[in-house]
Amino acid sequence: MLKRLRGVLAGSVLVAGVLAGCGQNATPAMPAALHVTVSILPQRYFVERVGGEYVAINVMVEPGASPATYEPRPEQLRALSVADVYFSIGVPFENAWLERFASVNENLLLVDTTQGIERLGEPGNPDPHIWLSPALVKVQSQTIYETLAQLDPAHQGTYRANLESFLADIDALDADIRETLTGVEDRKFMVFHPSWGYFARDYGLEQLPVEVGGQEPSAAELAALVAGAKQEGIKVIFAQPEFSTRSAETLAKEIGGEVLLISPLAPDWLDNLRRVAEALAKAMQK
Repeated sequence: MLKRLRGVLAGSVLVAGVLAGCGQNATPAMPAALHVTVSILPQRYFVERVGGEYVAINVMVEPGASPATYEPRPEQLRALSVADVYFSIGVPFENAWLERFASVNENLLLVDTTQGIERLGEPGNPDPHIWLSPALVKVQSQTIYETLAQLDPAHQGTYRANLESFLADIDALDADIRETLTGVEDRKFMVFHPSWGYFARDYGLEQLPVEVGGQEPSAAELAALVAGAKQEGIKVIFAQPEFSTRSAETLAKEIGGEVLLISPLAPDWLDNLRRVAEALAKAMQK
């Protein structure tokens, strides 16, 4: 059975480690049939919704840390030695750590939850933020369900029921977001770190990034951003707590606007996206 699963999920080996978790972020689950490690907090939400009480979940990237630069602590690597499965999601730090994760536990099943998803971004440098699209989270949740059901067939019925409940909630979220954005004519918003590309694509929005390629803007680039923001009538610069807000604050001061924090890594994924949609709608209203 496990051999068959490894065959089905062979492509997952490439992306499995960036945001996995353990240690302080472990979510108590009793009884725990499976020990699961994920890369980022939103993934914990997905696995909890599908696995329910039959999974114990560890998160690699801790609250407030960046999945682009995170380095696991030694105790996190030790905790991987008892994990059954690692769900990767394609964040940058996985590229440096995946092989080391596998070396810690030769029985660890690495599952790439980006499988079946068309990525935005440049070839060789895809946008990792697939968890910010409700439509793509449905795809990821299906992969999670299939993996848990294969590893723990005794609870497949429960996993399936949990999946169906989660998918219904995602559909309701999607409808709420579309309603929130109805009537917003100016669909552009300015954000420090370009995390919201998939979200913007899904809902007909356009994100204007301050940071490009992981670099803060030069003086000339900042001046161009100020001019662009004034031309578009933008008064809100969105930033996230995991990154420096210095450039965003400078830009906001120049345009007589403000900085608002929205996190793509909030643990309550469903509520977070609903709140982000409300914040964007308010900011884009003229």
